[in-house]
Amino acid sequence: MKRIISFVSSFQMEMSEDDINMEEYPTEIHDYLAAFEKSLGSVDEMLKTMMSVSRSELLQKLEPLEQAKLDLVSVYTLNSMFWVYLATQGINPKEHPVKQELERIRTYMNKVKEIADKKKASKLDKGAASRFVRNALWEPNAENEHTSKTPAKGKKRKMD
Repeated sequence: MKRIISFVSSFQMEMSEDDINMEEYPTEIHDYLAAFEKSLGSVDEMLKTMMSVSRSELLQKLEPLEQAKLDLVSVYTLNSMFWVYLATQGINPKEHPVKQELERIRTYMNKVKEIADKKKASKLDKGAASRFVRNALWEPNAENEHTSKTPAKGKKRKMD
């Protein structure tokens, strides 16, 4: 994580120097670079916030599924930033092993998502279901049998 912070900080410094010397890049991309610099600033702030709490303290507060999510997001972020670094160095990241690593991480992220979705799925409360069925069905009791009147049978006619 410290490497990420130093990478982001050094990249921000390079961006600031580039702002001074705008002749080195086309002016059409200035807005994109400014937005990118702003995004790097927010990543830097988030990383500093995350680094302010020790990892062991953070993991103690989380459930195992949340720990897995945190680990996956951290490693995905690190690899994504390396992807960006490769792109800035003129190396095609699609031909680099980092692409397979990102795909592998995404596979695990999908597995964790499936597990979380299964946990969220409603579970059948057998006691409540049996009470619902029992109360929904009418059961004659002793009082009802004696007081209920059976309908009188009507005379049947023969049809000729």
